[in-house]
Amino acid sequence: MTYLRREPRVLAMVLAGGEGKRLAPLTLDRAKPAVPFGGNYRLIDFALSNLVNAGYRRIVVLTQYKSHSLDRHISQTWRLSNLLGNYVASVPAQMRRGPRWFEGSADAIFQNLNLLRDERPDHVIVFGADHIYRMDPAQMVAQHVQSGASVTVAAIRVPIEQANQFGVIETGADGLQITAFREKPQDAAGLADAPDQVYASMGNYVFNAERLIEIVSEDARDPDSAHDLGGSIIPRLVSSGEAEVYDFATNVVPGATPRDMAYWRDVGTLDAFYDAHMDLISVSPIFNLYNMDWPILTTQESLPPAKFVFSENERIGHALDSMVASGVIVSGATVDHSVISTSVHLHARSLVTDSVLFSGIEVGGGAVVRRAIIDKDVVIEPGARIGVDPEHDRARFTISPGGIVVVPKGARVTADHP
Repeated sequence: MTYLRREPRVLAMVLAGGEGKRLAPLTLDRAKPAVPFGGNYRLIDFALSNLVNAGYRRIVVLTQYKSHSLDRHISQTWRLSNLLGNYVASVPAQMRRGPRWFEGSADAIFQNLNLLRDERPDHVIVFGADHIYRMDPAQMVAQHVQSGASVTVAAIRVPIEQANQFGVIETGADGLQITAFREKPQDAAGLADAPDQVYASMGNYVFNAERLIEIVSEDARDPDSAHDLGGSIIPRLVSSGEAEVYDFATNVVPGATPRDMAYWRDVGTLDAFYDAHMDLISVSPIFNLYNMDWPILTTQESLPPAKFVFSENERIGHALDSMVASGVIVSGATVDHSVISTSVHLHARSLVTDSVLFSGIEVGGGAVVRRAIIDKDVVIEPGARIGVDPEHDRARFTISPGGIVVVPKGARVTADHP
């Protein structure tokens, strides 16, 4: 009798409980993974799309802070057919171990070990929820299964001069076994095949399920632990020779070009978030949203197409070097080098340039918006100016270190400029 070989059972856990303080005020009313991105998406859509596209469709999303909009987005957008046991389930902090929040990413897994025991996977993918990238996780899982390592850590190559900004991975002679995991070292050693580069952890892991349960349980009993995957769990597995690195540069995604291979961005600061948007609207963006062989998935609202109206001498509705989502009306206004999300209305002779506008924004006639991020449902009154007078803006709004003005959700911007 011939038996079919059973494929390893894999459960994906997406860690989506971070506060995202560095993205404030965009995170004042929502969890960081729920922050809108690229006109149509939320940050979490990138991690979930990578998992689903790779065929991993048993996914739990561990949430914590300000999770309402994130939970709603997951429930409304990520409905998978349960005919074959597929699901994306949002799991709020359940306080199964007492009345306390998650104390770190390792503690988040420890407090949800019931999910692993219910699903009984062979391996567990643990991904972050707030990075911009394309990746086929199946290739990482294949290496992990073949190696027999307890954990495989995804790493991206970065210039050695940036080592002090990342958790840096050092490997042995085989280039795979991790010999050291150092947080923001000042004296990092370059890679054997690229002395000017180091491996930086992406915060994406594949674990042997039994070993994961064992080690987070051990960690929970350690009162001196930070209960963090990168700071506590991975160093323990490295010290016992159980950790292997996965080089993200070897990951081949269908439809990718040499230009966008190994693209990965941490958009955890306002300036990084802004810069990632500016890349999207460049003539040749590094990250290609239009790769339909590996689509970034999200909900699509029932909205009419974008509309551009008026073609008069000083009142021409047009957009240049920009991305404009559905439901937008550009009514005799100018959009230049900007990302405009759904249901934005720009009135006559207004100007939006070098900016990112979230959905539901009203830009009044003659208003000017420069180098700004405008959150949802903001009303910009006729004649108002944003990004024109830095001192006036600083008195009203958040300004990033790079000079980007950030207007919070639901604000009303008046024309009381000097």
